[in-house]
Amino acid sequence: MKLLIVVAAALAAQGQGGPRPEDTEVWAPEPPVVTPGAYVSTPPPSDAVVLFDGRDLSHWVSVKDGGAARWTVAGGVLTVAKGTGNIQTRERFGSYQLHVEWRIPAGIKGEGQARGNSGIFLASTGDGDNGYELQILDSYRNRTYVNGQAGSIYKQIAPLANPMRRPGEWQSYDILWTAPLFGADGKVTRPASATVMFNNVVVQDHAILKGATQYIGQPSYKPHGPAQIKLQDHGDPSAPISFRNIWIRKLP
Repeated sequence: MKLLIVVAAALAAQGQGGPRPEDTEVWAPEPPVVTPGAYVSTPPPSDAVVLFDGRDLSHWVSVKDGGAARWTVAGGVLTVAKGTGNIQTRERFGSYQLHVEWRIPAGIKGEGQARGNSGIFLASTGDGDNGYELQILDSYRNRTYVNGQAGSIYKQIAPLANPMRRPGEWQSYDILWTAPLFGADGKVTRPASATVMFNNVVVQDHAILKGATQYIGQPSYKPHGPAQIKLQDHGDPSAPISFRNIWIRKLP
């Protein structure tokens, strides 16, 4: 339903001569493909808050209603339950170090943005898909706009490389997030920035964000404080993706 609503809004905008989703798609140059080293799961350090340890979703809630998160937990793995909506952390965070492991299912179908689409909103700024999104997608031999492939700050900053493993294999993000700061007048005094290691390959190097993610139009800032981290239940028709071993270290 969410995808249909977005498509309808995009079509309406085009019919009225307004901005279109394509206006903020960048297709070239394509990041170089890099073969990552052997996969090694990274256990949490002693001072980390473990957000998902393979057992339950006690650290997460539904974005729709604030109730229990309704995604599936089985075999130590968290899988998106499509149609149940996004989930987000109970706790709010400022700047942090975040580790997330994720997997596109083997045999994934579809192409472009309709192939294992999800995202990590590094700071949620409201309901739905409001926030600063680090894209998750199957980018293994799957062409799309470069600021929408895995490792991109969605619709803002393309990744420096494409170190994607094939579907069915685990991927990892290690993220350093510097939260934005705002003055008493609401103006930005320090923009948000992110450094991202994708399968131990740097794909974002202290990338300065222009604001929160926008599917249509340009990113912009609205004042906020510490925020929840959100995982996306995307509306594309491909099989749901999975997560495991999610932990965070709060930074000053």
